[in-house]
Amino acid sequence: MKSEPDAFSIDDLARMGESPWDGVRNFQARNFMRDQMEVGDPVLFYHSSTNPPGVAGLARVSAPAHPDMTAFDPNSHYHDPKSKIESPRWMMVDVAFVEKFPRLVPLAELRETPGLENMLVIKRGMRLSIQPVTPEEFDIVVTLGRARQP
Repeated sequence: MKSEPDAFSIDDLARMGESPWDGVRNFQARNFMRDQMEVGDPVLFYHSSTNPPGVAGLARVSAPAHPDMTAFDPNSHYHDPKSKIESPRWMMVDVAFVEKFPRLVPLAELRETPGLENMLVIKRGMRLSIQPVTPEEFDIVVTLGRARQP
């Protein structure tokens, strides 16, 4: 799951303990949350739109997909007048803090690491804020994140 650290960082999640993952306005990303994420699933928390971008830590899904209430709020940046409470267009899950890595695993390192060649986040043009990761990819990134420095 990607977030711009200026908007919501791994440190913000650590402070809060748990948070809704709201504001996703891409249908494919919404579908990943709605159809594939289950309570207890681990999450790689990725800082995007920063220098360098990379994986900052871990979270876990703490609540199943449910309507994203920001879509109904006309004062919200994420308001969508086409989304109705009786037929919501946008869904979200809640996530809970698990761990901040001792170091950020930068995108450049992900690109160079054997076993991550097919990871979606390293593909050019892949901008989805929610992306599936294989168990093998997850384990490799966790090992990198828990290491002090490469």
